[in-house]
Amino acid sequence: MQFQPIYDDGKLLLPKIELKMTSNQSIGIITDLKRKQLLMNQLVDRSRYYLFRAGQNEYIRLTVEELITFLIKVTERNERVVPLMDYFALKEERKVKIKDLSSSKRMYVTLLRVFFAHQPTLVLEEPYFYLEEEDRRQFKRILDDLAKEKQILMLTSNLEDAIISCDAIYRLNEFGFHPLDIRESEEDKQKVQKQDEVNITLQKISTKRNDKVILFDPPEVDYIESMDGMILVHVGGENYVCALTLTELEQRLLNFGFFRCHRSYIVNLQKVREIITWTKNSYSLRLNTGKDAVVPLSRSKLHELKALLNI
Repeated sequence: MQFQPIYDDGKLLLPKIELKMTSNQSIGIITDLKRKQLLMNQLVDRSRYYLFRAGQNEYIRLTVEELITFLIKVTERNERVVPLMDYFALKEERKVKIKDLSSSKRMYVTLLRVFFAHQPTLVLEEPYFYLEEEDRRQFKRILDDLAKEKQILMLTSNLEDAIISCDAIYRLNEFGFHPLDIRESEEDKQKVQKQDEVNITLQKISTKRNDKVILFDPPEVDYIESMDGMILVHVGGENYVCALTLTELEQRLLNFGFFRCHRSYIVNLQKVREIITWTKNSYSLRLNTGKDAVVPLSRSKLHELKALLNI
């Protein structure tokens, strides 16, 4: 799967991307709305790719059973309606018109179109976004079954949604296209920590979310804060819990251009765009992170920061 670079007023919005997807593989790309659309617009071969776009609508005047019957007919599948209704966990809703379903159930029924797609690659934009917990579980089960014989590319702005179903996850933003290092267990996390103890400099920042260990390269990090007894690592507008203390992170990240700008904050100086003066004794740092982020700057740290930045 290949994507050609796209520029806007001389700015690279989409780099050249080559995804080597193998059979039975699900890949997630975390990116923003504009880049999701640019990616999908390049997948024009309808014999290879089935595209599901966020907010796609269904035939709302049909009942659930009528819709499934229609999809079986138009796709010339051999399945029977009754077993499929059971497989989709929709027996109770079979006689309900789609327009009368809850918003989550309506979107779940709409997503079922991917089950009937004949194309070898399914491209899904924000498939979990509109779903409540039970519908998310049901659709994940279906995607897991589909992944046994198809390739699945998920485009989302939410890391947790990608973690649910994807074997490999990439981040696409203004800094380029790069993979996320996600580990499965505490054992992997301990291995990383032991490696860090041996290395003079920290190569990865280990964080955790939903029982997944997520490793970030230091340049990816926008800032780190201590809040309510937790250490939160902020990356691309999202935050991840870190087991290290702020002091430990400060020592480890010093050689990577990070600065302890406040007793509760460490900032990546490469991301600082502006020093804001609120009053004579009140300052903040505005970051160039794609999403407007402002962190406090202690008065006692102002002169040290100016010296570091040669201003």
